[in-house]
Amino acid sequence: MDSYSFKITGGKPLKGHVNVSGSKNAVLGILAASMMIDGTCTLENVPDISDVHVMVKICESIGAKIETSLSPDGSVTLQIDPRGINTYEATGAGVSKIRASYYLLGALLGRCGKASLRMPGGCDFGQRPIDLHLKAFRQMGARGADYRNLNGGIISLHADPLRGAKIFLDIVSVGATINVMLAAAKAQGKTTIVNAAKEPHIVDVANFLNAMGARIKGAGTDTINIVGVPSLPGNFTYSIIPDQIETGTYMIAAAVTGGDVTIHNIIPTHMDPLSSKMREMGYIIEEGDDFLRVYKDPEEEIWGTNVKTAPYPGFPTDLQPQTVVLLCLSQGQSKMDEDVWENRYQYVPELSRMGANISIFGHFALINGIDKFNAAQVRATDLRAGAALVCAALAADGTSYIDEARRIDRGYEKIVDKLKSLGADIEVTESTGYFVDKEA
Repeated sequence: MDSYSFKITGGKPLKGHVNVSGSKNAVLGILAASMMIDGTCTLENVPDISDVHVMVKICESIGAKIETSLSPDGSVTLQIDPRGINTYEATGAGVSKIRASYYLLGALLGRCGKASLRMPGGCDFGQRPIDLHLKAFRQMGARGADYRNLNGGIISLHADPLRGAKIFLDIVSVGATINVMLAAAKAQGKTTIVNAAKEPHIVDVANFLNAMGARIKGAGTDTINIVGVPSLPGNFTYSIIPDQIETGTYMIAAAVTGGDVTIHNIIPTHMDPLSSKMREMGYIIEEGDDFLRVYKDPEEEIWGTNVKTAPYPGFPTDLQPQTVVLLCLSQGQSKMDEDVWENRYQYVPELSRMGANISIFGHFALINGIDKFNAAQVRATDLRAGAALVCAALAADGTSYIDEARRIDRGYEKIVDKLKSLGADIEVTESTGYFVDKEA
């Protein structure tokens, strides 16, 4: 089904154990990075999600060979051979389906000294220009189109040769940090990225490149140094880190349903911003080497708090919508300050259909606590907004329908099966057509 809905009957506490899949944000950057190597590589713990499927097809369209298999634990493994790449142009329709396709600019520049790419797509919650990326590439000797004046939506760059440079990012940008790191891995000389983003998936991309033969130091700090190498031999097996945002979504789903869930195959320190806020609210978070258990004392009240999104190690913007759902079911008034994207509250009208009491003032949301959500028919406006609506529906009285559920499957592997394993009443149904009819 191209268009389908989730049918969720809420009110059931989630209980049990769930395993987290590989990181969506890491694997998309690593897939682009794998297009640069001069041998083969194997990726393990790859999430089986639609964004990965799209990225694999894009890589195959430029000549890479990618074989998919299942590991004994059921996770996906990719065998990648990029040696057959025969073009520097990635301009097919699939490029516009996902934001992360823009990493192929840095990868193809590094591999070929040239790159042509259709403008990328992804979730629409505000201006997401790539001017920082192109400014950095220009400093490294690349020339070509200005992103504000493109020829048919195609970005074309060439460098003869690509040279290392000192790159100061005007704002902390995950995408620009990764893209510059990719291009610099094979550029001549040394590149220094100042004011670099520090997210866990940036470290994972750097670790992958180093395993393939790159020379990158400082990933995870605000200054990254890359010494370009002429070849990345590859011939290595690499495992993708666990997904930080999937972990947080299940933590919140457990909390809002009054459940008791242990989440495995994670890196608990990546969850410190959320764990700290949940403990502050009154939830109990037990932590092990690779798991977290989330539950509450039935005798304790849950109180609201204030949250501000920020680049890592701050509170992740990709957990903002889910956390607003959590704040809705707390005592008193809470405040969310969205300090990363200017239009990430598009889901609030949908949440209001379920009884939420939220007022928006620019990048602030004031959330007044409610006793419970009501079942409703709602629409996933983007990936993380859809996950938030799933959490709300799991906690609501009655049966809810979440239209445009395909957006949720972009970033969550087997979310229906995993929630069912925890006791949720959730199934995939044909699209109701409700919102299409309303817009007609």
